[in-house]
Amino acid sequence: MSQNHPRLSRRTVLAGAAAALAVAADAGTASAASGAPTRAYPTEFPLPDGFLPEGISIGGEPYAYMGSRANGAVYRTDLRTGKGGFIYAGATGTAAIGLKLDHDGLLYIAGGGGGSARVVDSRTGELVTTYQLTDETGHFINDVILLGGRAWFTDSRDSVLHGVPRGRAGEILRLPLSGDWVQIPDVNNANGIVGTPDGRGLIVVSSTSGTLYHVDLRTGRATEIALSGADNVSNGDGLVRIGRTLYVVQNRLNLISVFDLDAKVRTATLRRTITDPRFDVPTTAARWGNRLYLVNARFTSPQTPDTTFNGVAVSL
Repeated sequence: MSQNHPRLSRRTVLAGAAAALAVAADAGTASAASGAPTRAYPTEFPLPDGFLPEGISIGGEPYAYMGSRANGAVYRTDLRTGKGGFIYAGATGTAAIGLKLDHDGLLYIAGGGGGSARVVDSRTGELVTTYQLTDETGHFINDVILLGGRAWFTDSRDSVLHGVPRGRAGEILRLPLSGDWVQIPDVNNANGIVGTPDGRGLIVVSSTSGTLYHVDLRTGRATEIALSGADNVSNGDGLVRIGRTLYVVQNRLNLISVFDLDAKVRTATLRRTITDPRFDVPTTAARWGNRLYLVNARFTSPQTPDTTFNGVAVSL
């Protein structure tokens, strides 16, 4: 684990600015996805029994990639047919929590309680590399977003973000959270993460407090985002941003709250909520066309090898 100072170098900042034009794609707003027809696609698809899904990612093609809490496996579903199969078998003692697919086909995967992150080639199923971001106990690497030259990971049990180089070798950045950030002991804090519309910062949800934060990538300073129309986003899990619209998946509430962000990402105004009788503790979401696709983690159901799981789609 690299113990670097949280301030980014001038080169990194400039690279991040140059990559800002690609931020929309990184945040799940790729043009291929935004214009793709979905009317004939199924709105529900099965996952393997006992899979224990949590994360989902969709790139520029109509395929959803989902990670398993059971053994770190990755399952791919063709959104056009609802049929799928494993692309990565995982390994005993590992987990795949949040994950994001890069434009080069690499999947960046949050490893949960082991404190690790892995990179898997979605085209070959090869494990490219493993990063040990933290100690193996006392941490939970939960979610990831691709922004600029790095994949940024949250740790639900520590007030630190970890930046892993995308598609190249390099040092891991450790960015402590400061400012308004409140770290509550012994519960899940930082969870879902997305880039800001200008590509210069991050939005992070703290699950237990139900607070949204705007994080400055240069300093780690977190500013609480004032909510209008909602007291909090308790059980906040996966985040999806499309332009200045932020979708917050609130897992055990079986709810997606849809907010309008102001230009400086200081205020989020609740516009509407999305519910569906098929929701069974959805955790994360990804966009394709005019839909959000979610996986049902079913945290309130028995988590056994025989438990059934699925993914569902709702209209934006």
